[in-house]
Amino acid sequence: MQKKKTITKLNSNYMEQYDAYIERQKRKKKRLYRRLALFLILVAIAVGSMAVYHFQQRALHIEKAEEYKLLKEEIANLKKAEDKYKEEIELLNDEEYILEIARTKYFLSKEGELIFKTPDDDTSY
Repeated sequence: MQKKKTITKLNSNYMEQYDAYIERQKRKKKRLYRRLALFLILVAIAVGSMAVYHFQQRALHIEKAEEYKLLKEEIANLKKAEDKYKEEIELLNDEEYILEIARTKYFLSKEGELIFKTPDDDTSY
């Protein structure tokens, strides 16, 4: 058998003030939890935004690094081609080189010289 406790609440001025105080404390605590929840949501949004921005920037950096590498290789190839063209320009300034090209490519001959074309010759320079 359980004993039933019966407590009677006194309706006094002090008890009314105390109940109002307790109610105010509950409302304060409820507002505090709401403010904390709002603050946490704002912090989560800010952190999430920064994380997304960070990963976008990392992806962009990787893309730019690859593009930089390709452009660097392209510059190296262009410099090689430039050196080749400079060398060719120097050779083209030499009259004997031009005469040699004319003899092999266009079958021009020196005086008294005969040129015979054979099927094995490759004259497509």
